[in-house]
Parts: sequence; structure tokens; C-alpha cells
Amino acid sequence: MTRIGNVLYGAKDVEEAVRFYRDALGLAVKFQDGSRFAALDGGGTTFAIAGPEEDVTGGEPAVSFKVDDVTAMTDKLTTAGARLVRGPEEGPHEVRAVLRDPAGNQFVLYAARPDPL
Repeated sequence: MTRIGNVLYGAKDVEEAVRFYRDALGLAVKFQDGSRFAALDGGGTTFAIAGPEEDVTGGEPAVSFKVDDVTAMTDKLTTAGARLVRGPEEGPHEVRAVLRDPAGNQFVLYAARPDPL
């Protein structure tokens, strides 16, 4: 199953971005990994902020789709006309890949990291 997991924005300063979206817009912080990444409650969809260490889209905003298997979905989507930009790769919190749809819009696929044996 695929669902929109988050909308991802890059930020040079995660703390500054969190302060803005938390204090000015009123979004509650769900999770923050220091200067690397933050997830805020966007009212049903997570609003994610990626610092330079986690910025997989080069600063370009992107919708992130949560899937069961990033590699299988990447293969399916590239067969259907998407272009692979990056990955699949294992990040600190998930497995992810960055693609562009046939119109050139960037998006991210992600899934939970496999449990180590």
C-alpha cells in the first residue's frame, strides 16, 4: 500500500525552520533528530524538514510516499516512466529513493528499515 507519508522541505537550519513552523504557524513537533531532520504535525500529513545531512532532494520540495518495498516500487515506477534520481539507499531512519515523474516533478519513496537479524 502507498500513502503520502510527508511533504518534505529542505532547510539549512532545522532549528530555525522548526521555530518558524511551530511558533508562527502552530504546527506541533512530532519528532526531531537534532539538526538533521524534524517531523511536524500537518493535520493528517507530516510536514518534514530535512537539514543538509538529510536533504535528499537538493532543497527541492517533494511529496514522500510511504511504501512497503522501496526497491520493488522503484522498479515498477521506472518501468512506468519515472526517472530514478537517487537510491534506493539506506538512511538513518528508513530506506529511500528519489525519483522524477514523467512531468519532471521530484518525489521520494520510503519504507521502514529492515530489522537486523
